[in-house]
This record gives sequence, structure tokens and C-alpha cells, in this order.
Amino acid sequence: MDFSNIIGHEVIINNLKKAIKNNSISHSYLFEGPKLIGKRTVAKAFAKTLLCQKEGTEPCNTCASCIQFNSGNMPDFYIESPEGQYFKKEQIDKIQKSMRRLPYEGKRKVYILENIDKMTQEAQNSFLKTLEEPPTYAVIIMTVVNSNSLLPTIISRCQLVRFSPIENNKIKDFIISKYEKTEEEASFTASFSNGIIGKAIKICESEEFKQLREDVISIIDNTINSEKFKIFSISEFFEKNKESIEDILDMIIIWFRDLLIMKETDNYSFIINRDKIQILEQHSSKLSIDKIYDIIERVKETKDDIASKVNFQLAVEVMLLEMQEV
Repeated sequence: MDFSNIIGHEVIINNLKKAIKNNSISHSYLFEGPKLIGKRTVAKAFAKTLLCQKEGTEPCNTCASCIQFNSGNMPDFYIESPEGQYFKKEQIDKIQKSMRRLPYEGKRKVYILENIDKMTQEAQNSFLKTLEEPPTYAVIIMTVVNSNSLLPTIISRCQLVRFSPIENNKIKDFIISKYEKTEEEASFTASFSNGIIGKAIKICESEEFKQLREDVISIIDNTINSEKFKIFSISEFFEKNKESIEDILDMIIIWFRDLLIMKETDNYSFIINRDKIQILEQHSSKLSIDKIYDIIERVKETKDDIASKVNFQLAVEVMLLEMQEV
């Protein structure tokens, strides 16, 4: 992946190119933004450009360094992620030892450290020494969802680069051209991904997502239309799909947000689930605006509860009971 192939993040890419052109490259970068927003993609494109022997603002893809990078065999490029829940001390030691060795091929060595919020405080303190006195040939690119989880001394020694969501229209056009989706499918995916390109790609490449969405809509329909539903059997669905709980809860929030739009405006163009208008209209006729707001808040609270490690089954069952009380 080169800069020219990346969707969105134009300001960030232009600033990185400017730094290359002006030879004002920082030794340490901190890329901050939501999961799957493109931090890794931009970091790899930046690393490839820095290691290219032609020393331009785009990699040439013909020199030995570019060929090695594209084949995954570039000896001066390193990418590290936490092994398990946290970065292990051995990983930090290995990175620091590697940095003490001169580049094998060119003028630089580039390191990408992903999810550095998964470094323990001890590991951060150890790595801080490297950030304070990096070798002249090393460029370190770290990624994090939220920099507030890091030691202030780590942040202060990096150039902070914040990634923002990409415009829906850019994601929609990309989906239509790459995945040959209909306008309706591309609009739903772009809106659901909320400006996060990696999430949109994941949806397009996953048949399971399509089925998951149908199952979630069926559950919402059951909770609204059934006088009594088997809460325990439905909560089993959530347990079975625990890995996708964030997507499931987002689907529910978006569904009820669409109901609000339907009840409060005549403009259906803002509805995300446009392929499900008939079901939405039926649900809209049964729910008050206050009730819809209550459900949205309850689902958001469930997201927070699950993120805070509250009992998963209990959090889901309380949410389902709230949804059923129409």
C-alpha cells in the first residue's frame, strides 16, 4: 500500500510528505485514532516511503528496498504488536537491541509499534529511554486508540498525529468501485462504518456480517411485536456472538436512530437501513419517541457496561427487558 492508494486522511499524508520533502522527519510519531481507521495502513506507507532508495515523497516500487518491502522481507522494517494482552518485556528488549544495530540496507530503520497502550507502565518507562535518545537512523511510529492511556512523558516525546473519520461519500464510492455493491448496500455500509474505512472493508468481505444483521433485526422485531419472548434463548444469541457484540449493539442503536428520524422528520434520505423501510414503519407505529430514546440510552449503557467488564449476560438481559417494555 502506497500513499496514492489510501482512501482519505489527505491532510495527514500531505504533512508526512512535506516532512520527507523538507527533511524534517521526526524520530518518534504517535498515530492516534479508532480501531481500523487506517493508522497501520498510513504507517506502513510512510515506512515504505522512508526506506525507498529514491528518497521521494512516494515509493518508487522498483528499487531493491521497495521490492523487499512489498515481499515482506525488508530487514530494516519492523512491526510489533502485543503478544497476548500486553507487550512482553522480551519484546521491548528485542526492539531496543535491534535499534542499536545499524541499518542493513539504507540510511534508516523504521519501527511500527501497534497498540502501545498495551504496554505496562514498567514497559513504557523502559521504552521511554529509547524515545529520549533514539539512534539518528531510527524512525519509530506508534499507534494507539486513545493517547490518554499513555504516560505524559511518552506523548511529549512524540509528534502526535490524530486520525479522524473519513467522509461517508468517499467510503461509499470506494465500496462501489472495489466491491461492486449497489448504491443502497454501499450507503448502508458507509454509514454503519461511521467513517472507519477498515470497518467498511471488513463488512464488505464478510458474509457473516450480512447474516448477523438479519438476525439482529429479527431479534428487535421479536422484542417489539411479541407480548412475551424467551429472553434466555435470545440472550444465548448474544453469548454465542460475543466477539461481535460491538457490531450488534451498534446495529441496534442505528435501527432505533432510524426510527427517531422516521417519527420526527419526513426525510427518509437520512435513514441508514433504507432497505428495511417497511419493518421500520411497522416498528415506528408501535413506539413513542420517548421510548425510542430510552432504548437508545439503554443500549449505550450496555456498551459501557460490557466495556467495564460488568457481567455480560446480566447486561444483555437488562437491555432486552427494557426493549420489550413497549
